[in-house]
Amino acid sequence: MLLPAAGMAQDVGLAGIMGSKAMLMINGGEPQAVPVGKTVEGVKLVSIQDDQVTIEVGGRKRPLRVGQHAVGVSGGDGSDKIVMTADIQGHFYTTGTVNGTSVRFVVDTGATSIALGPNDARRIGLDLRQGQRGLTSTANGTVVVTRIPLDTVRIGGVTMHNVEAVVLPTEMPIALLGMSFLNRMEMQRDGSTMTLKKRF
Repeated sequence: MLLPAAGMAQDVGLAGIMGSKAMLMINGGEPQAVPVGKTVEGVKLVSIQDDQVTIEVGGRKRPLRVGQHAVGVSGGDGSDKIVMTADIQGHFYTTGTVNGTSVRFVVDTGATSIALGPNDARRIGLDLRQGQRGLTSTANGTVVVTRIPLDTVRIGGVTMHNVEAVVLPTEMPIALLGMSFLNRMEMQRDGSTMTLKKRF
């Protein structure tokens, strides 16, 4: 189960309504049945009425009809800070945008740059012919990657420009938020909370 980062954009879609439960798709995930009053991944289902539900994200209520999506910011105050909460395994997950396209990340201080799989690269619209081929070491050995700069990476209220990324030849379950983004931030860890503050 991936827990949300407080202070990240939450993309919530309504796939359907089943009695007193709403089938919510959170950050592009599979639909999950959420009963009224329950909070899942930072999204609370407040009420259901006919074909419309009301959700609450980051203290704000939003109406949602079947087939609609809403983007809310959970927690954050729109400043140059990102606050994340670890999941039960100690990993920090967040959702951001790359060149305006939503991407799900896990924080990886061992990765020298943002790492994407071919599917994410295609969704974002990256032209890999503009990139440079290179080699990188992974858990599965050395692989050929394409290094390419990203115009904008936005997470919470923080936007970075010209951030280096690598596109791996094989699919990844989730993109890696590596040091090409993180080294521009001050990182503070307090128990299960990590705060990233923009340095420059």
